[in-house]
Amino acid sequence: MTGCIVGWSHLPFGKHEDEDVESMIVKVAAEAVADAGFEPKDVDAVYLGHFNGGFSPQDFTASLVFQSSDDFRFKPATRVENACATGSAAVHQGLNLIVAKKARVVLCVGVEQMTRLPGKQIGETLLKASYLKEEAGIEGGFAGVFGQIAQAYYQRHGDQSDALAMIAAKNHANGVHNPYAQMRKDLGYEFCRNESEKNPFVAGPLKRTDCSLVSDGAAALVLTDVETALGRDKAIAFRAAAQVNDFLPMSKRDIIQFEGCGEAWRQALGAAGVGLDDLSFVETHDCFTIAELIEYEAMGLNAPGPGARAVKEGWTPKDGKLPVNPSGGLKAKGHPIGATGVSMHVLTSMQLRGEAGDMQIKGAKMGGIFNMGGAAVANYVSILEPLR
Repeated sequence: MTGCIVGWSHLPFGKHEDEDVESMIVKVAAEAVADAGFEPKDVDAVYLGHFNGGFSPQDFTASLVFQSSDDFRFKPATRVENACATGSAAVHQGLNLIVAKKARVVLCVGVEQMTRLPGKQIGETLLKASYLKEEAGIEGGFAGVFGQIAQAYYQRHGDQSDALAMIAAKNHANGVHNPYAQMRKDLGYEFCRNESEKNPFVAGPLKRTDCSLVSDGAAALVLTDVETALGRDKAIAFRAAAQVNDFLPMSKRDIIQFEGCGEAWRQALGAAGVGLDDLSFVETHDCFTIAELIEYEAMGLNAPGPGARAVKEGWTPKDGKLPVNPSGGLKAKGHPIGATGVSMHVLTSMQLRGEAGDMQIKGAKMGGIFNMGGAAVANYVSILEPLR
């Protein structure tokens, strides 16, 4: 065990017209520190995950955390960015500082406000998380990138429209029970499977229900060393944490393999000394349903090719042998880029505390998290369990 999560805060994801980046940061930062039983003066360092890329006019945002309390003044604060894995990048940076014994208490915050941009600009902003020299002209923005991935997967393994609709329907059904989710509506398999006026094709074979939501939101958590965590009410330990980066150009990789994802899982599970069978559930990065399908294979749930078997045979629903995205995932919860990874760690911690309400996986003892930036370029895996 390397460090522990001892407190957290999470705003509902969605469209927050009355909030901005600063106000969301201030709320979750203050609440997380208080939830951990600390005061701002006790915090040794701050990491803020904020992708931005043009979503918000205010850049250079790390010190906005200090707006929640003057007692943060003169603390080291650093903004981190690693595309859609920005939130986990902040968490892992905080964990690394704890492990290096450079800090005892670290505050990690993730935030994004996406909804103020027009749709076309949102796609262009997200496309910056790809290799623009080769991929800037992809139609449909970042959705177009995953549309191409889905087409390539179909060409090699056959049409997977049924499986993608089942993944979407599963995550929307789970999202109904998540009070922080942007869309709390069970859309059902038939709606997700069939093209309609409300569910048109967006990019390649991907329909609207195959795509995560454009969201505003923030989440925060507090990390400490194990010794300090033993004196806290809440204490969720990192059994392992791994980061793996792959080539940025899709042309340099077999893009439907998500090899960086697979390597991150191998490293994390190896360091933890456990296998997938030891996990009670997984929160995985379903920015698009095709991503969740490929991630089944990359994490080792299936061999490459028959990934659809996991959802078709009922392995991944809440009552399956390995529940995947009991929170509803990015698909239903929403995907405010910088906040997503922090959110995944908060919701996993809630599960392991038995405090997930209607989302709760009965008897959850160990959870896995996979958060990725770009098309499986920045890959983060965390394995969490209760400290005691």
